[in-house]
Amino acid sequence: MNKVPIFKALSLVIPVYNEEKRIAKSLAIIIKYLDQVCQEYEIIIVDDGSNDRTLDVISELSTDRFRIIKLEQNRGKGYAVKQGMLAAKYEYILFSDSDLSTPIEEVEKFVQYTKDFDVVIGSRAMKGSNIEIHQPKFKEFLGRVGNKFIQLILLPGIQDTQCGFKLFNKRTVAVFENQTIDRWGFDFEVLWLAKQMGFKIKEVPVHWINDFATKVSGFSNYVSTFMELMKIKWNSMTNKYNIQKK
Repeated sequence: MNKVPIFKALSLVIPVYNEEKRIAKSLAIIIKYLDQVCQEYEIIIVDDGSNDRTLDVISELSTDRFRIIKLEQNRGKGYAVKQGMLAAKYEYILFSDSDLSTPIEEVEKFVQYTKDFDVVIGSRAMKGSNIEIHQPKFKEFLGRVGNKFIQLILLPGIQDTQCGFKLFNKRTVAVFENQTIDRWGFDFEVLWLAKQMGFKIKEVPVHWINDFATKVSGFSNYVSTFMELMKIKWNSMTNKYNIQKK
């Protein structure tokens, strides 16, 4: 039985990099779900310079709902998401990680907030979130420490900036025009920009399942992300952003 449509039209942006082993399963789940809950939708897949068969696998599944953006070289997850967000055509734009660590069905929790908020983000840290499979303890510890710094330096009150499941309305695309971070720190940059531009953000607890094949693995990734945090703070202090209130 089909569900009642929850979106008249939705753009889904998925960044991919060397995902040949799991992208087919994820896309099958996504297509089946969106066929039930959206009157119109598009799936924008941004390939971040993959050097495996990712694009071949996607092409085998592609329908007229698909839009594929191929980057010739690896630029980073943030850059890939930016290209997809700027290309989206519908009123609501959902960004999701390709591993579906946050199941696609969780977007139903966001719908009730779309009238009052411009950006709705998934959170693994709020009361009511459900972590089915946890990250290794050292990664959870580094994540908690990192979030404390993010709240202290940039985004007080937002408990989880890094969950790869965020819904934006079309008005917020201007945020991505100002985005400067190409890799892991882009999440907190676009949320900070959204606040500076006067957009309202709602954080919602979600169900989350750790994927042990994640590409955020080494300590160096956390160091690089911290440096990106400091770059954003410096850019804000030196007026490097062209921020206009909406």
